Amino acid sequence: MAGVNGQMQQREAEPLGLSVHGLTYSFEGERALFDGVSFDIHKGEFVSIVAASGMGKTTLFRLLAGLLAPNAGTIAIGGGNASGGGRGNVVGYMPQRDCLMPWRNVLDNAALGLEMQGVSKREARQRVMELLAKFGLEGTERKFPHELSGGMRQRVSFLRSLLGGGELLLLDEPFSALDAMTRVGMQQWLLQVWEQHKKTILFITHDIDEALLLSDRVLVASAKEKPITAFESLPVDLPRPRNEETALGSRFVDLKRELLGRFGRIAAAGAEGGVMN
Repeated sequence: MAGVNGQMQQREAEPLGLSVHGLTYSFEGERALFDGVSFDIHKGEFVSIVAASGMGKTTLFRLLAGLLAPNAGTIAIGGGNASGGGRGNVVGYMPQRDCLMPWRNVLDNAALGLEMQGVSKREARQRVMELLAKFGLEGTERKFPHELSGGMRQRVSFLRSLLGGGELLLLDEPFSALDAMTRVGMQQWLLQVWEQHKKTILFITHDIDEALLLSDRVLVASAKEKPITAFESLPVDLPRPRNEETALGSRFVDLKRELLGRFGRIAAAGAEGGVMN
């Protein structure tokens, strides 16, 4: 456990990769999704967000990526204020669907983010080729999306996000559409890639086991209903590297029990609030 605590202290000593302060947002004419939300993520940290469906997790990612503008509050990425406008070269955003272009092969799909930054097609392709083997995509560069499995498509999408973004990667339930066997394999693959590149990752999932297996911390929405006003943070003090055996250990079970307990308290508070209203 001392080694785990040392890893966590080292992570906390890193400068901030993302700082959100007082974030407030609502769609026009609708109830607010976020009201004064604040949280920090350190560089190189892997953090998961777990909340009920319809609470605005994907909207949060769109705000962080600069695709939406907050009504109030600030979003600082890598130490600089980036609250206004798109920031495609600062943030890599991977949505739930892989969004690969069917007319582009693997090489050109993965190179798209670089091309959008003004990198020449030749250089972009070269940089992709250098990483294909590390991403388990060697020999697929001329294949088109319809020729790939779901897991392979997600690898291409992640590579595109990694190359096209900066130090912060936003992964929005990237494995939710995969079957259980493929999902386990992709979780292990993602952990290996993260260990190699040490990007700052914010990961959305509905799967508690997945959140605990992957993350340094798990952020839990402090309310069952809108708006979200805060996130509770649960440190995941499990040693790395991790694998499927990690989920069978007693500490993992204790953390899962703690996380489920927090969900239970939030749900109970929401039910009491409903009665009072």
